[in-house]
Amino acid sequence: MPCTDLSWLRNLPLLQHLNIDGVNLGRADDWPYLVNMLPSLKVLTLSGCFLTSANQSLQRLNLSNLEELDLSHNVFNHPVASCWFWNVTSLKYLYLDETSLHGQLPRTLGDMVSLQVLEMCCNRNHLSAATTNLEKLCNLTVLRLDASLSYGNVAQLFERLPQCSSNRLQELHLRSNNLGGSLPNSMGHLTSLVVLQLHGNNITGSVPAFIGNFTKLKTLDLSANHLTGHVPPEIGMLGNLTKLDLRHNDLDGLITEEQMDGLRSLKYMYLSYNQLKIVVGSEWLPTFRLQDAVFASCHMGPPFPAWLKSQVDLLWLDISSTHIGDRLPDWFCNTFSKAVILDFSNNQISGGLPINMDIMSLECLYSSSNNLTGQIPLLPRNLSFLDISRNTLSGPLPSNFGAPKLRGLILYSNYFRGQVPTSICELGLYALDLANNFFEGGLPECLNMTDMTYLLLSNNSFSGEFPAVLRTCTSLSFLDLSHNRFSGRLPMWIASFRSLQLLRLNHNMFYGNIPSNITALTNLYHLNLAANWMSGVVPPQLSNFTLMTRRYILHPDEIINGFQVIIGELLVETKMQQLNYRGYGALEILSIDLSSNYLTGKIPEGITSLAGLVNLNLSRNQLNGEVPDKIGAMQSLESLDLSNNNLLGEIPSSISSLTYLSILDLSSNNLTGRIPSGRQLDTLYMINPSMYDGNIGLCGPPLQRNCPKSNTSMHGDEKRDKNHSKPMSLYFGLGIGFVVGLWVVFCVLLFHKASRIAYFLLLDKFYDKIYVFVVVTWKRFTRKADIS
Repeated sequence: MPCTDLSWLRNLPLLQHLNIDGVNLGRADDWPYLVNMLPSLKVLTLSGCFLTSANQSLQRLNLSNLEELDLSHNVFNHPVASCWFWNVTSLKYLYLDETSLHGQLPRTLGDMVSLQVLEMCCNRNHLSAATTNLEKLCNLTVLRLDASLSYGNVAQLFERLPQCSSNRLQELHLRSNNLGGSLPNSMGHLTSLVVLQLHGNNITGSVPAFIGNFTKLKTLDLSANHLTGHVPPEIGMLGNLTKLDLRHNDLDGLITEEQMDGLRSLKYMYLSYNQLKIVVGSEWLPTFRLQDAVFASCHMGPPFPAWLKSQVDLLWLDISSTHIGDRLPDWFCNTFSKAVILDFSNNQISGGLPINMDIMSLECLYSSSNNLTGQIPLLPRNLSFLDISRNTLSGPLPSNFGAPKLRGLILYSNYFRGQVPTSICELGLYALDLANNFFEGGLPECLNMTDMTYLLLSNNSFSGEFPAVLRTCTSLSFLDLSHNRFSGRLPMWIASFRSLQLLRLNHNMFYGNIPSNITALTNLYHLNLAANWMSGVVPPQLSNFTLMTRRYILHPDEIINGFQVIIGELLVETKMQQLNYRGYGALEILSIDLSSNYLTGKIPEGITSLAGLVNLNLSRNQLNGEVPDKIGAMQSLESLDLSNNNLLGEIPSSISSLTYLSILDLSSNNLTGRIPSGRQLDTLYMINPSMYDGNIGLCGPPLQRNCPKSNTSMHGDEKRDKNHSKPMSLYFGLGIGFVVGLWVVFCVLLFHKASRIAYFLLLDKFYDKIYVFVVVTWKRFTRKADIS
């Protein structure tokens, strides 16, 4: 219940500490006035109290003893400079995280010389410090402005930080603030820094050598910027450093043992996604004991790094894409027995997986894209995710995985064979990828697949009807059974997969009608039923595919958890070729492919409402009727293939408005009339000159077949009716007259005897004359021939 009455505070004039975090004060608009009546107050904590404003006008401030104020996690949503508390010069601790304040920080902030901690994190980058000078804040120890500043130059910002001879600033947090420029020499005096966080900005230039003077540093985070050049050797002077994060920059050069020897306190080292090369001797022993070692995309091979043998405290090791071309060492499982996350994918590591992996504490193992061979050994008991795709592992799947907590199993592109064992049923999997192997038979009847979200079985030899076990998988989001030997009819209960986004059943032997209720899958963005034996009509209610009615633009908050790892790549047949999409890009290819079936009937008009569709392929069917007139409304189409059908009528003129179209094929139909004009269509014809072939009724440019004159004026129903109404009436009248006259003659001959006798006598007489004429003419002809 909201608290609306704080009047009881008037009775506590000697109150020094007031903490009512989490109490709903959204209706207590007078809270600042009541608090202002507490002259002895030292600490005021109102975090998460649903406060809506802090810009009240207090004529006389009585809070001269207030030292700590916490208004974080409220939604003020007004200019920060209008807040009443900037005049409380006694404040030492001010917390304004996630308050939706915006605008320029006030100049009065520079006069709050007692301030020791200022935290204004996560204010949606709506604040500016362009004119705020903090040079006199000599007592400031912590400044946290993560994800709050809208822009700025990092050099100018450092120049406005405290410039005192006895600088006390220990923590500087400026993550994700769109700061540009390079790190200035003017920051060299901040030698008291213990934490320097500059992650996620646009900082350029090199890592300055004076960083070695910051000997008190424990955390140095310069990740996700645009830093270039070498890592300075002076970084080895940071003996107190526990966390070094330089990942996601453009750094190059060598990391040597001389640089790392001085980092004796280091526990967390992140150097990934640079162009760095780690060069150490084979006998080198580090002075540190790492817990996190993340070196993805650094050059560490070809031998497996021997110095890692000493890192027995590792919890997270990432040596993916590090050019290692070796076997896993014998000490691998013992040394990394504490590791929780281990990634050595994208190397050339050969040999088998260690047979003693069961002694490890691993929860996630990524070893895809190597040269691993052999079978899957007994896995670590705590393992929850295993990706060993793109190797040369073989044999049947084990009858006992040894990992009862396994939730994700990614095995695509190996040489596994045989049937899927029932041991799969003992795992509560949410992701199973067995694509591109040699599995056969059907799926086991499992009762524990209700959490299955990703099921990818393409390019195997699975057979049988549509797996009945899937009926319980109501959480499915991605289902790919393509390129197998499945057969039979598609079940009506397929519409129960209400979360389904991708459905690929192409290149099987399914037959019968497409279930009409398949259009109930409103979240579907990718449907492929191509190359089956499907018959009947295209489901009419395609407009129910609401996700396809708008162009899909991927936003960070819409990213499916784990998609990048689970769906590493997706093969999409579009634009008359197979395109391989990696990662999230596959989510933006909205596609319907029903090609190479036996579908009949018309193309549903509702399909034109799918304005976000990128690929539409209905080719190689037996569809008839006309191309939908409003097809030009499908503004996102990049590939449209309606070839090899029985479509008739004219090509809609609206097709020329499909500006994104790069592939069009209307060949081998019964289309007629003048081809619509437009630069886009002309360009497509130059790319694919056969796009109109097999339509003998089409005419006009770009074809070399001129349209008949009668057709040149036939554009629209009114002209067509006007030009054809008179001749059609004439032909209709002649036909009626002929039929009526014939029946009159027939009736006279049938019922009037005298007329009938006279009629046949006339025919006999006419026959005699013709006979005499033919005989006489023939005699004359033969006589002339004999004389000559």
